[in-house]
Amino acid sequence: MSHFAPANFSRRLASLIYDSLVVVAFAMLTTVLFLLTINALISFNMLALGNHEDVSALIQADPILYTLRATLLVLVSVLFFAYFWTKSGQTIGMRAWRLKVQTPDGALLTWPKAIARSLCALLGLGNLVVLLDFKKKRSLQDMLCGTEVVVLSKEENKKVYNSLD
Repeated sequence: MSHFAPANFSRRLASLIYDSLVVVAFAMLTTVLFLLTINALISFNMLALGNHEDVSALIQADPILYTLRATLLVLVSVLFFAYFWTKSGQTIGMRAWRLKVQTPDGALLTWPKAIARSLCALLGLGNLVVLLDFKKKRSLQDMLCGTEVVVLSKEENKKVYNSLD
C-alpha cells in the first residue's frame, strides 16, 4: 500500500480541468488533420462531396466518416492519458496538482491497465465516486482497474518530474 495520501475530489477535478485543455488542443489538431485528409481525398477524386455544401456537412451526413472522426477523437484522448500514466504516472494536470496514478504497490501502470483505466474514465463521471468512498477516495476507474491516485509531496513530485530526463 502507498504511503501517500489518496487524492480527494477537488484535486482530481482541478487536474482534469488542466488536462481537458490539453486534450481539447489535441482534438482540434486531430480534427484539422482529418479535414485536410478528407479534402485531399476529394481533390484526388477518391471521395465525392456529392450534394453537400462542404466537408463538414459531408462528415456529419456520412455515418462512416462521422464514426471514424469520433473514433479518432476518443483514441487521441485515451492515448494521451495512457501515455503519461505509463511513462510517469502523471499527466500535465496531475503534475501541477502533485497527483500520481499507480498500482496499490506503487508501480506505474502497464499499457493495458492504462488504456482500460482511460476508457473507464472517459467522461470523468467515475470521479464522482470519490465523494462516496470516504476512506480510500477511489474513483470508479480506480476500483475497476486496481489503481489509486495519490497526492505526492513536493519533493517526490520533483523526483518524478526529474526522472523524465
